[in-house]
Amino acid sequence: MKRLLAILLVGLAFPVAAYAEGNVAAGAIKGQTCLGCHGIPNYNNVYPTYHVPKLGGQHAAYLVAAMKAYKTDSRSHGSMYGNVADLSEQDMADIAAYFEQDGK
Repeated sequence: MKRLLAILLVGLAFPVAAYAEGNVAAGAIKGQTCLGCHGIPNYNNVYPTYHVPKLGGQHAAYLVAAMKAYKTDSRSHGSMYGNVADLSEQDMADIAAYFEQDGK
């Protein structure tokens, strides 16, 4: 039982570690492009028409996973691919840390 508890606690530490790697101040700079769409309350894209989700307050691990999915095209969206294609792992961690912490 103690071993199982230890394994579970170690597993819970990984999302926290992913957030800790991101630099919020660097993410505030790198994430400025994101605010053009994701920083506008109740924004709907023109074509195709869809609601653009708010990023602020999202979990960093989720945001990193989403950016990686767009980058590998396993989550398809032309504009998002264009925005994340050149991002490094560190860039993604920084941007995600900013949006998780900042709440915009």
